[in-house]
Amino acid sequence: MSQCQCKAIDATFDHTLADQQLRRLHRRGPQKTTRLLLEALRARGVQGSKLLDIGGGVGAIQQDLLAAGASEATSVDASAAYLAVSRAAADRLGLGGRVRYYHGNFVDLAPSIPAADIVTLDRVICCYDEMEALVGVSAARAARLYGVVFPRRSWWVRLGIAALNLSLLVRGNPFRVFNHATVAVEKVIRAQGLARVYHRAAGMWQVALYERSA
Repeated sequence: MSQCQCKAIDATFDHTLADQQLRRLHRRGPQKTTRLLLEALRARGVQGSKLLDIGGGVGAIQQDLLAAGASEATSVDASAAYLAVSRAAADRLGLGGRVRYYHGNFVDLAPSIPAADIVTLDRVICCYDEMEALVGVSAARAARLYGVVFPRRSWWVRLGIAALNLSLLVRGNPFRVFNHATVAVEKVIRAQGLARVYHRAAGMWQVALYERSA
């Protein structure tokens, strides 16, 4: 991720938005695509697993999998506000001692972050301009399972993202959304020795889970 995009994420995903998303999580639970990913992960078994949640937002995946038996979690996010809200939520749930937090660009931080049994990127790939670097480094950190949620590659999705980016440009916001080709994303994942074991389309999004070959 370029420094410009990283700073734009930190500015765009601020405390106001983080607080709104946490309230939504408390009222309605995780979003549909997050629920699908969590269900797929739990079906493969999470007991005693270590989680690396990249772009973890307000901590929905961390909270769910820790409650389901995961042993510990690492949260990496380019938004300081989201990390702060996620940390406070974990503390209230008595999970704070089981989560480590890192602020910044995961690709830059990766050398200092150990591998984990489960690695998740929920609506994160679309925030990175340098997809190959993000997916390659994060997939390499997945000892067993690698779960992702990212936009489908359909004409109407591309049109919607183009309209969103135009709106951001008009408002002077440097943050951009990217619609990376599914085949390109999966090529990088497969190169890291992972095979797809689950896939589900949901609106503009797709949810996929990969497992490391024995």
